[in-house]
Amino acid sequence: MPTPEPPQPAEPDAMTVPDSGTDPGERERAADPWARMPDDALNASGVGADHADGGDEPGGTAPERGDGADGGAETEEAGTERAESWADFLPSPVFLLVLGLAGFAGWLSWTHVELDWAEEGTSVTPLIPPLLILFGWIVSVAVHEFAHALAAYLAGDRSLRGSAYLRLNPFAYRETFGGLVLPVVYLGVGGFGLNGPPTYVDWDRVPSRGRRAVVALAGPLASLVLSGLLALTVSLLVPAGQDTTNWAISSLAFLAMANATSAVVNLLPIPGLDGYHVLAAFRGAGWTEFVRVNGLFCSIAVFAVLWLPVVRDVFEKSAYALFDLILPNPTIPGMMFHGKLLLQFWA
Repeated sequence: MPTPEPPQPAEPDAMTVPDSGTDPGERERAADPWARMPDDALNASGVGADHADGGDEPGGTAPERGDGADGGAETEEAGTERAESWADFLPSPVFLLVLGLAGFAGWLSWTHVELDWAEEGTSVTPLIPPLLILFGWIVSVAVHEFAHALAAYLAGDRSLRGSAYLRLNPFAYRETFGGLVLPVVYLGVGGFGLNGPPTYVDWDRVPSRGRRAVVALAGPLASLVLSGLLALTVSLLVPAGQDTTNWAISSLAFLAMANATSAVVNLLPIPGLDGYHVLAAFRGAGWTEFVRVNGLFCSIAVFAVLWLPVVRDVFEKSAYALFDLILPNPTIPGMMFHGKLLLQFWA
């Protein structure tokens, strides 16, 4: 019977940490595989620092990122502006929605539908005509700012391409408070139109003084065109010698006055208004920088002055007198006042 061989002692594992006979420092180095690596291992070709600096070849230089097929395309896209597209100038769906809501509110106001909803003999406070004026004014604000942005784009400020200003979406403005909220507050509280300052334009990208002046004047000009179109519509609906209390027509007449007052006030050479930028175009960068920082406060200050009862009375009487002088029907200023009463139903 063969004698069994005694069991052989197991070979020590390379990763086994000796429990005794070594000091704690040696046990820590034995447990860490990086500590057992030769001292010159990190200097081997293609490993460590040389790999980070020199790539796969000793002493070589690492290839720049973006040389490959994918990396190059990404780098090129990151460093190059995206191609221009006609879609950058398409009206936003939000603008079309607001325009549609304005048309729907206009139809309801035309038919005095709220009177049909109420019981006979019941006192009715019209609430749909204020919505017509609100939506119509938002559309007017979008057109005013679009004119500024389009003129700036054509003059050299390409940063506005595809922005909410060129796509007529006032709810996505960079400066929504100054570009949308304040004009709505001005109209609702003051009863006259006033747009915020066009501080979103990068005036440094507009090369010549003449172009800067055109950019500043584009907004008031667009408001004047809108006012003329609305006044012409009212004149066609209500011929000379006739009068009406139709809610929709009175709302359109008031919007005509709101756009006209916005254009006239913005032409004043006061900080925060478009007329100031006309002067700033010929005065230097310091004037433009002042409005860039303080334009919002200046706009509020202008509204506060116009809101004073003494100033407001003279201002409104002058606006009504101007329309009375220009329009063939002398009853249209009365329709404008009626539209203001419809808007300020709480007064």
